[in-house]
Amino acid sequence: MNPKKSRREFIAAGLLTTAAVACNKKSPFTPEDEVALSGEKVKLLSVNGEVIEVDKAFLKPVPHMPSVSNEEIRQGIPGKKFVMVIDLARCKNLKKCQSACNHAHHLHDEQNWVKVYPMQDAEKTAPYWQPSICMHCDEPPCVKVCPVDATFKRQDNIVLVDSDRCIGCRFCMAACPYSTRVFNWGDPELPADIVAQPYNAETSIPQKKGTVGKCDFCADMTRMGMLPHCVSACPNGVFMFGDMNEDSVTNGAETFRFSDLVKDKSGYRLMEDLGTKPSVYYLPPVNRNFKFEDGLPQEETVEKKS
Repeated sequence: MNPKKSRREFIAAGLLTTAAVACNKKSPFTPEDEVALSGEKVKLLSVNGEVIEVDKAFLKPVPHMPSVSNEEIRQGIPGKKFVMVIDLARCKNLKKCQSACNHAHHLHDEQNWVKVYPMQDAEKTAPYWQPSICMHCDEPPCVKVCPVDATFKRQDNIVLVDSDRCIGCRFCMAACPYSTRVFNWGDPELPADIVAQPYNAETSIPQKKGTVGKCDFCADMTRMGMLPHCVSACPNGVFMFGDMNEDSVTNGAETFRFSDLVKDKSGYRLMEDLGTKPSVYYLPPVNRNFKFEDGLPQEETVEKKS
């Protein structure tokens, strides 16, 4: 070990501690009566430049930091091309997808990134339920109009928002033909530990006042090899998520070959003529598992029958 290097590192750590004490009115140590002593001593540099020893139990935990670098977040997962398939025949408007998304991203009802719309293609056709999320386009207009590179597209097909860069101009909202973005007009009501975290574009938390938010395909979950929250929360298997390069999608209970699924069930993308090339495909609501009325709120069902 290089003693000079070790000494430099110790002093640097001490200076950081000193700065923390100088910039904060509260002590960086936990009050003695709130912790049990660990018996493990840690050396620190005091504000007077003296080396002191304190029990490790008195130190406050370091705030949560992103597990990956900002460069890795912007690049995405190499070799992946994520895609989602939504089967309209299975949707009953339970909105478990919506509540799971809101819980994971600390959103409120007025900020929903997953919306479920009642749809009817023509006067004589049957209505159906259509979940709507960010389409994570191959040619995203939102990215092209952002003046500060806050909205960006990764190599793995995911489009994300960096709230640390977002200036709230809302050009991206105007450019998005799918109206899937929301604007944070007020201060989000967040737990103190979430507020203290640095913003992470993969988790999309914590949301900030004056910035834009949207579905992020749960990029942090995909990095861990897990399914997005909307997929795993749906009890009817409406959402299927996977990798186009592997030609596979799954809802957790069933796995399908992506190319066969969209071909055999006449899969389509919304507003195909715009050239945005969405990464979200829909399967038409044929041979439906539920009647449209089964998904209506109770008061609407009663009113319709009366």
